[in-house]
Amino acid sequence: MSGEYRVQDIMTGAPVTIEASAKLLDAALLLRSASIRHLLVVEGETLVGILSDRDLQRYAPSRLVSITEQEYNAVFTSTLVGRVMTPNPRTISPTATLLEAIAVFQELRHGCLPVVNGARLVGILTRWDLVEAFRQVLNGEPVGRRG
Repeated sequence: MSGEYRVQDIMTGAPVTIEASAKLLDAALLLRSASIRHLLVVEGETLVGILSDRDLQRYAPSRLVSITEQEYNAVFTSTLVGRVMTPNPRTISPTATLLEAIAVFQELRHGCLPVVNGARLVGILTRWDLVEAFRQVLNGEPVGRRG
């Protein structure tokens, strides 16, 4: 894959975000309704964390423990996103090359990277975006977001 391709060529612009002060239930519903695995957590316009579907699964009470449905649901209605999120996530610039992005993914083993221009959140780059770009290169197609 050529080093000339940039994160901005394949990233998802206008990522789905949630406030750190939102309830975990709202985050779970948003992840499900948007069919995504990562929410970027913001306070106002500032990126403060990432919440993944795995974070939710880890935080949820085990169904192997004796717990009522109401107690289980209370965890999601009383816990704020800011308590469960991964704070201060690593970010990448929209002008970074895809080779630089791949190096960060290999180093961190994360499923996504928030894309920031200065302090402003401008997108999200996922492993899926990189796989799709690679597919496009292998097929001799122009590299970039579709639709």
